Amino acid sequence: METTNFKRIKHGFFPEIINREMRISSPQTFSRHFSSSQVIVEKIDLYGKLNGHEGCVNTVEFNFNGDILVSGSDDKHVMLWNWATKTKTLCYASGHLDNIFQARIMPLTDDKRIITSSADGQVRLGEILENGQVKTRRLGKHQGRVHSLAVEPGSPHIFFSCGEDGLVQHYDLRCGSASKLFHCFSFKETNSPPLNIRLNAIIIDPRNPNYFAIGGSDEYARVYDIRRYRSDGSNVSDEPVNLFCPRHLLHSNHVHITGLAYSKASELLISYNDELIYLFQKNMGLGPSPLSLESETQLSNEEPQVYAGHRNSRTVKGVSFFGPKDEYVMSGSDCGHIFIWRKKDAKLVRVMVGDRRIVNHLEPHPCMPFLATCGFDKDVKLWAPMAGDAPALPKNLKKITESNRQNREDQSPATLAPDVIMHVVRLQRRQMFGYVERRYSRSDLESDEEDGDEDYISGLANDITFSEEYPGENFGDC
Repeated sequence: METTNFKRIKHGFFPEIINREMRISSPQTFSRHFSSSQVIVEKIDLYGKLNGHEGCVNTVEFNFNGDILVSGSDDKHVMLWNWATKTKTLCYASGHLDNIFQARIMPLTDDKRIITSSADGQVRLGEILENGQVKTRRLGKHQGRVHSLAVEPGSPHIFFSCGEDGLVQHYDLRCGSASKLFHCFSFKETNSPPLNIRLNAIIIDPRNPNYFAIGGSDEYARVYDIRRYRSDGSNVSDEPVNLFCPRHLLHSNHVHITGLAYSKASELLISYNDELIYLFQKNMGLGPSPLSLESETQLSNEEPQVYAGHRNSRTVKGVSFFGPKDEYVMSGSDCGHIFIWRKKDAKLVRVMVGDRRIVNHLEPHPCMPFLATCGFDKDVKLWAPMAGDAPALPKNLKKITESNRQNREDQSPATLAPDVIMHVVRLQRRQMFGYVERRYSRSDLESDEEDGDEDYISGLANDITFSEEYPGENFGDC
């Protein structure tokens, strides 16, 4: 008797193979269908590990062609990998004073320019020289952690940063410095001044790079038009062109956004802390301000697609699409598993163990059905379709998802009086702006501010001495 998988392969792949061999369909069409096949996604398993970092790895990204992988870690070093052969090709000291949260290879630079952001608030550039050394310098600074960078698609020069200080900055590497666009403030109607939104994520719409979205310490994903802002930093308004939020989370005080992703069709994916993942179509926006929503009748009748089963509580987790046409959605989880859902109906198609503790970031390959992940472990894990009989979904899946749901509900916040909430928020704000002073010496900061464009030359860091201990509160992209 034929197994279910064999039937699906026979009826799904064999006609495609025949069409390819008879040149009825192009190699590109075959590749797209192959990569998006659920049978292939269900066979994804551990392909290998990249070892070299001495702290938990917070960021991984493929270059434009997909042959090089960059990683950044709590050890403050950046590594380049030939992931196919599982070999390290370069390691350099970033010049950061704290954990690296993001590393990006600028496109069309022959993989010679790498931008990084960190818990120290710096945004830095690493340039690989002809002799193999790396020159690094600071491009910009935030007053707090910088979790996210967004590179303009296809541009070797333009990118954005956002930080826990609520500041959004624009960079042009031809100028070598940052332009402050605006500070993001809350929409809350209170007698006190609006609060800065601590930003965790920034992304650019691949179909129209004039639009970018940010998310942070409230319930709203904000979309902006870069054409509304001047590059000289004289902007005074932070009004977005559109907002996205699930209806039941409107005016919430207990959720915040940790991850955002745009699909190739400009769909917006939002991952909430201790909540779920939501997929919005372009027509589901709330407009530029939630304060203008006078009644429920003004809200769209369409509901976003919801993806559940994971848990996103302990760290700042990303969220990603997967597949040549973004047919799947994937996320890490506090339970250490990788979750992959079918986008169109939110059905779980693959769940696998990705870390001993927490999976933070998942990076899809730009061309093939491969992905790279990182979390609390000190390695980068590679995943690819593998032969084997392992089930796509673990036998204890119900127990895993139920435990995640129960833990999320157990952590639901108690109802507090508004004055108590405002007091806590003010304390958090005070704590945020005192972050840098608490972690670094005053002399370090003063020298950093006086010499914003300092150069730091690093050779190939094959023999590196690392600190053996990492403070628990800064362990990973938390």
